[in-house]
Amino acid sequence: MRKNRKKLVGIVVSDKMEKTVVVKVERNKIHPKYKKVVKTFKKYYAHNEDNEAKEGDKVMIMESRPLSKLKRWVVIKIIERAQKL
Repeated sequence: MRKNRKKLVGIVVSDKMEKTVVVKVERNKIHPKYKKVVKTFKKYYAHNEDNEAKEGDKVMIMESRPLSKLKRWVVIKIIERAQKL
């Protein structure tokens, strides 16, 4: 049986690859010395099997086995679609 896997929520910043999206996850960290809240982010490569997630969408990604050199996450659901102008 598998252990609980990490899940993160972020925004798709690139969908130009086939079956892959780049997801930007933002976090708030407290600076150790100045005690100020600092916004940080990290980008994750996530597997997007049916190319459903598009740029600007809010998605939930889950940890998985290594799928390629950089991909270790899978898009499990699209929370919110991007606003179309």
